[in-house]
Amino acid sequence: MLFRFSIHELIYKLSLFYGAFGLIGFLFGHTLFVLLMATIGLVGYQYFYLVKLSRWIWNSKSISPPHAEGTWGRVFDGLDRKIRGYRSKQKKLNYQIRRFRDGAEAIPDAGLVLGSDLTIQWSNRKAKALLGVRWPGDSGQRIDNLLRAPEFAEYLEKEEFDSPCVLVSPINPEVQLELRFMNYGKSQILLLARDISRIHRIEEMRRDFVANVSHELKTPLTVVRGYVEMVQATEHALDPHWQQAFNVIEDQVSRMDRLVAQLLVLSRVEVSTDEESKQVLNVPEVIRHLVRDASWLNDEKNHQMTIELDESIGVVGLDTEIKSALANLISNAIAYTQEQGKIEIRWYRNGSKAVFSVKDNGPGIRPEDINRLTERFYRVDKSRSRNTGGSGLGLAIVKHVLHHHQAELVISSQWRQGSEFSIVFDASALVEL
Repeated sequence: MLFRFSIHELIYKLSLFYGAFGLIGFLFGHTLFVLLMATIGLVGYQYFYLVKLSRWIWNSKSISPPHAEGTWGRVFDGLDRKIRGYRSKQKKLNYQIRRFRDGAEAIPDAGLVLGSDLTIQWSNRKAKALLGVRWPGDSGQRIDNLLRAPEFAEYLEKEEFDSPCVLVSPINPEVQLELRFMNYGKSQILLLARDISRIHRIEEMRRDFVANVSHELKTPLTVVRGYVEMVQATEHALDPHWQQAFNVIEDQVSRMDRLVAQLLVLSRVEVSTDEESKQVLNVPEVIRHLVRDASWLNDEKNHQMTIELDESIGVVGLDTEIKSALANLISNAIAYTQEQGKIEIRWYRNGSKAVFSVKDNGPGIRPEDINRLTERFYRVDKSRSRNTGGSGLGLAIVKHVLHHHQAELVISSQWRQGSEFSIVFDASALVEL
């Protein structure tokens, strides 16, 4: 039965209690004495149950409160009801926690829950196998005290958690891990470590295959080109029909040679980590040279080209890679913009960053194609790319070059209205000239 405490009921009972003993005292002529003794008895009764309650709370191992009569019985019954309710909620909570832990243990990745200060609050068993983190032994340790890789420390310092961090497992040097940080709860971080060793090995095999095949193709292509040029140099040796055939062969060999050269460049920039070879580049001077070298591509189409350069900004980077990225954007604009088209080339400061921009009024790019432009061999218009000599590798090379130079490629285009390709360099890569 539900018992509710009422101050009015308490006053009513105390009035009856003291009224009865006051009447008895009045009848015997000792009213004050009788009231005093009644008060002492009442206080003793209350303290008896208070001591009983205190002993149960501090010393008893029993979950149920002690038995009592009257008001204290109702109080103890209320405590028992509350305890049973909390125990029921605790069982449900424990069940949910077990389900969460079972699910966390079932995933193939290492999972850690970190505090806002990067201290370990929980981890699954997979974290021990991949990261060497033991739960609960490493509870309270900072994750960077256990993972002492330089690339991981740099990753935490930058606090750019949108992209993953790749590092070697501290347990097994043959295991490559991909680490991702995600917000978890109000002030916690979820760290997932995924074994990407197989993907890493497949990627290495692909790069080696492309590099080896491209290298092996150079010798036969050189031989074929040599014989074709030798035949073409012989006057009146062939009928016009065969002369035209050899011209086509020469064009296709040249196209294949350019493709092989770009594959070798792509294989090199994909694995380039030569930080020591970076130097200060005078970007305005580099752009002028590239525009001058590409002028022969512009002879037939006669584009209207404008150049705007900020002479005060330079970049720290690899000379060949930066030139390759800038040249790709310039040559693409020239190749894919119609005759008499407009091309604007700019190098300017944008806040703390610097931007190299190539804008044209060419045919533009459909929205569904923009996100795929940096894929290897992807071409918006395959027939048009063959006519212009495109291979679909240029922007893939640009993407990898920019990854090494704290830069990103931004593509803005409207179908049939033109395109703008921009390389945005981070402030950390800039120098004042």
